[in-house]
Amino acid sequence: MSSLDSGGMAALITFLSTYFFIILAALVLQIVANWKIYTKAGKPGWASIIPIYNQYVLFEIVGLKGWYVFLMFIPFVGAFIVAIFNYIAYYKLALCFGKDAGFGVGMIFLPFIFGLILAFGDSKYTKPETAN
Repeated sequence: MSSLDSGGMAALITFLSTYFFIILAALVLQIVANWKIYTKAGKPGWASIIPIYNQYVLFEIVGLKGWYVFLMFIPFVGAFIVAIFNYIAYYKLALCFGKDAGFGVGMIFLPFIFGLILAFGDSKYTKPETAN
């Protein structure tokens, strides 16, 4: 006797395929939003879909040195260091588009929602004054 009968298996397949398509739609929407944010900042949109290079360009957009992204290759602590720089970059990204500190915190904790607002809103990019 099977633990999943044919009805249970059909329900599981339906659930997993629905879940897959929802995640795929969210991913495509996030790619479109990032593309739009990069083009608003005067960078090529395609740069938002290239791994590692997208972080390099993001750091340049917000005024950080792009080479900081290569700190991720430090064994054991690299991912932690780059995660901190990503939080700083998301916060500074909100400021570069004229948003307040609260929006910057939203970019850190809910980047999917606040990224869409940033991409499709009417905010304009202003280049940061200094690079850190």
